[in-house]
Amino acid sequence: MNGADGGILPAILACLAAGAFFGLLNGLGVTLLRIPPLVMTLGMLGVLQGLLVVIRMGIPSGRAAPGLSGFVTQPFFFGIPGIIWLWIAIGVLMAFMLHRTVFGHRIYAIGSNEHAAYMAGVPVRLMRIALFMISGMFAAIAGMCLLGYSGSSFANVGEQYTLSSIIAVVFGGTSLAGGKGGYTGTMAGAILLVILQSILTTVNIDESGRQMVFGATLLLLMMFYGRGRAMRA
Repeated sequence: MNGADGGILPAILACLAAGAFFGLLNGLGVTLLRIPPLVMTLGMLGVLQGLLVVIRMGIPSGRAAPGLSGFVTQPFFFGIPGIIWLWIAIGVLMAFMLHRTVFGHRIYAIGSNEHAAYMAGVPVRLMRIALFMISGMFAAIAGMCLLGYSGSSFANVGEQYTLSSIIAVVFGGTSLAGGKGGYTGTMAGAILLVILQSILTTVNIDESGRQMVFGATLLLLMMFYGRGRAMRA
């Protein structure tokens, strides 16, 4: 973009393509090489962060276009920033896709029982790769919005959101074992997480303290989740 509104569309297309490409690499690694998904994605994260440091030598680079910064930070419609409307649109789209389409039902089937889904004719490998690519594209969208907020790109720009994103998913009732949950619940979990962060900020807990609270919250939620599964078994 280099601070020019005319560069927004090419930058968005380039970022979406890059997100899909690295999602494809993750999907191939998990599907064909049988690398555990968490290991594959965290490993790719380390590779990309190192690559960014090498290319930019650790110096913040680039400038967000005024149009993008305004979309993220300024009132857009009914006094609400455009990024919130984008989030709502994505939520509606995801809710429809997960609950009203064959593709969405196949996602739940694979999460519930991969072998049964395969026996039922679901193209499990192709679906998994496609989901990693879609995930990469959504990560690219999040990165663009973060760029509009921060104004420039630098290494580890999204690191503080890694743990928070996992907590929001668990808060929203999505099972990390698969087969249960939805994006609507994740949106509710994100709102609860923002409220929690606001409370921690109000009581003057610094960033390191907030990360400790988030980590403890995640461990507590996983403990109750594991206990619930044991009781159901």
